[in-house]
Amino acid sequence: MAAGAVPEGLAEETSAPEENSGLGRLAATVERLRGEIRAAQAAADGRALVELAKGVLIERLQCGPAAAAQQLAMLADESGVSQLELAADIVNESARDHVTEIANDFLRRTSGEPGTGDDDTSVGVRLRTAESGALAADDTQAVAESLLEHALAPLGANAVAVWTAGFDASLTLSGHAGFAADEAARWRYVPPGVSTLARQALSERRAIRIASLDAAALPSIGWAQKPRGGRVAVPAGTGGRVHGILEICWPGPLEPQPPQIMRQIEALAELCAHTLDGHSISTAPPPAPPWMTTPDLSELVDLSEGLYDPALVLTPFMEADGRLADFRIHHVNSHFLDPAGRPRSAIAGALLLEAYPMAVGGSELFEEIARVYATGEPFRVQRMTLTALVGQVPLAAVADISVSRHGSSVLMIWRVEDDTARLANLLQHAQRLGQIGGFEENLATGEIMWNDQLFDLYGRPRHTVPVPLGALTAHAHPDDATTIGRFLRAVLHHRRPASAAFRLQRPDGVTRHMRVIAEPVLDADNRLMAVRGAYQDISAQHWTEVALAATRDQLAHTEQQAAERNRLTLQLQHAIMPPAQAPLDSPGLQIAVRYRPAESDSMVGGDWYDAVVLPSKQIMLCVGDVAGHGIEAATSMVVLRNAMRGLAVTGAGPAQLLSWLNIVAHYLTDHVTATAVCGLYDPEKRTLRWARAGHLPPVLIRGQKANTLRTVGGILLGALSEATYEEEELQMEPGDTLLMYTDGLVERRDESVQDSLAQLLTNARIPTTTLEQRLDGLLTHSKSDTDDDTCLIGIQVV
Repeated sequence: MAAGAVPEGLAEETSAPEENSGLGRLAATVERLRGEIRAAQAAADGRALVELAKGVLIERLQCGPAAAAQQLAMLADESGVSQLELAADIVNESARDHVTEIANDFLRRTSGEPGTGDDDTSVGVRLRTAESGALAADDTQAVAESLLEHALAPLGANAVAVWTAGFDASLTLSGHAGFAADEAARWRYVPPGVSTLARQALSERRAIRIASLDAAALPSIGWAQKPRGGRVAVPAGTGGRVHGILEICWPGPLEPQPPQIMRQIEALAELCAHTLDGHSISTAPPPAPPWMTTPDLSELVDLSEGLYDPALVLTPFMEADGRLADFRIHHVNSHFLDPAGRPRSAIAGALLLEAYPMAVGGSELFEEIARVYATGEPFRVQRMTLTALVGQVPLAAVADISVSRHGSSVLMIWRVEDDTARLANLLQHAQRLGQIGGFEENLATGEIMWNDQLFDLYGRPRHTVPVPLGALTAHAHPDDATTIGRFLRAVLHHRRPASAAFRLQRPDGVTRHMRVIAEPVLDADNRLMAVRGAYQDISAQHWTEVALAATRDQLAHTEQQAAERNRLTLQLQHAIMPPAQAPLDSPGLQIAVRYRPAESDSMVGGDWYDAVVLPSKQIMLCVGDVAGHGIEAATSMVVLRNAMRGLAVTGAGPAQLLSWLNIVAHYLTDHVTATAVCGLYDPEKRTLRWARAGHLPPVLIRGQKANTLRTVGGILLGALSEATYEEEELQMEPGDTLLMYTDGLVERRDESVQDSLAQLLTNARIPTTTLEQRLDGLLTHSKSDTDDDTCLIGIQVV
């Protein structure tokens, strides 16, 4: 805490009492002394700036200190400004540095705007006063206090923290103002890797602004204080190095700041950088590059030579204005192999971007090296693809990169992956994916070597002793002892390669199915020296084979059951409906039937037909098709066929018979649906009464013409509990032929029903000698491709 400062709590307590009381007089005295201290500090900082201006006048006018003071006072009176403002202008004109640029830029942006005149002249004064205070300060704490009072408080800030970046990317609180002492003590050190606002600015090497500390959810100094207002964190760096972070706090939410304000803040951060770096903030040229003078460079070179990996020692190369332009390759260790085949002497001393323009400049690698140099945070990446020029041909290479900062230099380890490394990497991945672990056992010394994968297969920690082949039985299932014994005799006694499958019992209680394969290693005298081989976890293969065998058994059983069901279905159909049936004895009428079963046994369905002479001498003709295939469809077909025969003896007409059959399908079967067409032929009148239930209409062949009968209404059987059907009567003439059929005769997957019926009518017009030939011809010329069974009934009036 600065001299004369009073704790905040005490100041609040002393503001309440009456002015005439003893406590009130004490508070007034404290406040007066505080004001005097602030005025004295401001005057001291102002005197430092005035003294700088006097020094400029002494150098330019070649006069003494007294004459320079008189000249400064006279010029201030003539220009109508204070000596402090005139001193700032003189120093700005003489320095021509970054502070001058900020002040002049601010004046240019605000010139002519009303209400900004006082601010215009105060920018340079504030910055130069803060600079003077920093010059006169003994430590960074005093610098922080001077920055807050002279430069940041006029911008509305209420606190400031100056962080120093360590070589390990840690942060140390070097100076602060506006924070309580206990809060600053808690934040005196931030280890590497802790995410804070200052850490984000350090990692990204750019200014970070947040509207409020709560919104950003990034802890920082002042987190315990309320309210948590806006923050700005700016990297403070020189010569490509970030020496620290300037973090500025506002009491309330912070809106986006104008560019001129951000440039003022950046100028203050540069002032802090010079202070943290221990350099003067004068405009003198930067010192010689560190690669020429750094005393620890020889130690870093020795370190690089002790590495087995290729390494480069890099030092920063600066522009004339002190900015980082490139890195010079100071040293190339003896293991480094240039991708372009150049000798190490041709690379040492060259600039990095000139030596490797595509590998470094053409990728993000240079930015990462610059970030490591600036922040101290190491960078490591595996299998980074780089491009190098071999002659004029770009050549891609894969490399593992590691970059770290040591003092003012950078160590870059550049391990290019060659064919041997790639093959070893492929082998390692192949062993991991194949769950293979290798071993070698020296029988002379007893030394056993396992790779990491084998330890994982055994479920044993890597620090434990490997299991010798002779003790393999103790770690296997007891039932596999005979198999392992034969394997060991073949390898150890008969000295020939062998393999065996066994069950490994791991220490964690898990049993794995393993395969071990080994071969003997013999010396020149044909003596057994060692055994080498591999284990493979075949548990997944084993259980796959077990599941496959069970599936094969289940499939064979299912196929046997299906074949038996199909055989029974086919036998049932043939028993009820033989493919050909003897002609019915009916005067004046020829009747022929055909049944064609499905080509596949699994497609045996519920197609049925029936032609029977009723007690009334009428002939009932029926064709039907039960939905589905298999034994269920066949049994449902038997139910409907027998039911139709039984109902027909009642003497009812076709429409009534279908209504009753619908009730049977709906109630007396297991949700069966079917189509059917039913007709009653009266031989005496030569009339046919017929009705249909969702079935294709019959075809009438008269002379050389063939047409389908009119489609009468009627829903399929079993769809509704009650249904009525339309009935129609056809007067037939001698020579007429009528066909009833199921959809297996005409149905095609790639044609509509209308097109299929047209093809049927075309085939039906073909002249034949007998009714039997006509039915056989229709089956022969049928182009149905659904592999469904087919029923066909034909009658011909004579």
